[in-house]
Amino acid sequence: MPISVTYTAVLDVKRSTAEHLARLLRDHRTGVKTRRGRRALSCFKQSVVILRWFFDGARLSQLARDNGLSASTAYRYLHEGLTVPAAGAPDLATALERAKAAGLTHLNLDGTVIRTDRVAAPGPGGADLWWSGKHKHHGENVQVISTPDGWPIWVSPVRPGREHDTTCARHHGLTDALDRTAAELGMPTLVDLGYENAGPGFRHPVKKPAGGELTEAQQTYNKVVRGIHSVCERANSLLKMTSKALRRVSLDPSRITKTAAAALVLLQLKYGRII
Repeated sequence: MPISVTYTAVLDVKRSTAEHLARLLRDHRTGVKTRRGRRALSCFKQSVVILRWFFDGARLSQLARDNGLSASTAYRYLHEGLTVPAAGAPDLATALERAKAAGLTHLNLDGTVIRTDRVAAPGPGGADLWWSGKHKHHGENVQVISTPDGWPIWVSPVRPGREHDTTCARHHGLTDALDRTAAELGMPTLVDLGYENAGPGFRHPVKKPAGGELTEAQQTYNKVVRGIHSVCERANSLLKMTSKALRRVSLDPSRITKTAAAALVLLQLKYGRII
């Protein structure tokens, strides 16, 4: 006969974060006209379930058992918990307006691949749509804009892991938007060589010419750009290390856009910082 052990655990999240998410869930339930007493969990308990999934990486089967939920109800609560905070994530125009209001000197842009264990799907030319040749695993490409000190302020919808960063940036309209920001505000965007020749508003290291060498001035320029831009890795790390759910996602890839957006909002709530 199986024996279960009950134990006490502490979630490393401020209570105010859980309460804020609970209020968002309450407003959502009011909006969809959920009748009182029709839900298995209160808004606060549902918010704790969502935060455990995000920050602790708890398995959904475990969360369902801990709260006396069926698997289908647990998934429904989770999907609702992705949709509600994700709705509060800024769009690109809002993020750039906030950067302008804050008087930032420049922005950082970098792509990160969120690992997924979903099965392969055919893409153009028969190539595996979600396979990242660079990282050697299935995943989704997410573009992240961050402040000069590496704080994430915007995340893009996901694109297949096989796509190049520049391709993803153009698909999301980033190249045009960031070029305008640089031209109008003098706020360039620092990137790595993965965005080579993406646009005049981008600053990236100079690529070593085939069969040639970089000049001393070019080498110095590269050191400066790479040194300033290196903090963008902090943005990706904050998203992935704080939200354990983003390290490997087993949900349908179509839901990972909301997962990344919700992770950004919850990160901002946890640390009390937007920009």
